[in-house]
Amino acid sequence: MAQNKPRDPFQLLQYLERQGREHTAELPSQEEVRQAWAGIGFRLGGARYVAPLDEVTEILTYPDLARVPHTKSWVRGIANVRGNLLPIMDLSGYLGKRPVALTRASRVLVIDHDGVFAGLLVDEVLGMRHFDEEERSGETGKVEEAIAPYIDGSYKRKDGVWPVFSMRRLAEHPQFLKVAS
Repeated sequence: MAQNKPRDPFQLLQYLERQGREHTAELPSQEEVRQAWAGIGFRLGGARYVAPLDEVTEILTYPDLARVPHTKSWVRGIANVRGNLLPIMDLSGYLGKRPVALTRASRVLVIDHDGVFAGLLVDEVLGMRHFDEEERSGETGKVEEAIAPYIDGSYKRKDGVWPVFSMRRLAEHPQFLKVAS
């Protein structure tokens, strides 16, 4: 092969280019990196929602509670979770709907926002949900009037609309902080 090399400088460059192309490995195809948003899917009543992942501290099964007298009906009680006192609120009851009926699927979403440490009882947690940013919509979708102040847009995909339930908005709402009856 060394004897077949051209002597002319230009032909030598062409020869080296051909040799380089013949012996190179193909580069891997470049994949498009999409921005993804993650949240915790949950069911409340017959509706599905998704809460921002960074607004839910923990997910618990329904704990043993001590009742707290002279509180609103949606305050289920207080639980001792690893030495921390956690007030448990019925999210459905707070929103003026029928209280959550406890089942094996019932879960408590723990929030901790600017001094508001609370557990929110929901019908079911549907797990972690990932959405592409292209699926984001500023529309709230068809949500009940009582829930609308806590909805921060939605994600639309083939399996339906997922309203984004802002735990931060809930924790900052003056009505949520008034637990005394």
